[in-house]
Amino acid sequence: MTNESLIEFPCEFPIKIMGKDTPKFQFTMHKLLENHVGPIDEKSIKVSLSRNANFVSITITITAHSQQQLDQIYRDVSSHDDVLIAL
Repeated sequence: MTNESLIEFPCEFPIKIMGKDTPKFQFTMHKLLENHVGPIDEKSIKVSLSRNANFVSITITITAHSQQQLDQIYRDVSSHDDVLIAL
């Protein structure tokens, strides 16, 4: 088995995170990703509320440098208690 990625690095890569729309959720996810990629420009963040505004979808586009970096981001995001799903 090979360890090669189908993605060419570095590249712009969107991380989509969904959770309950609480005041802390967006801030927490922003900071969690900054731990992996450094400062994130507000222009790289898109937020969408669910129809009833109970849930929020946050898409943060980062510059990914390796498959290992993406794997670690997804592990950290997915294991967070407030995250319902990460794509």
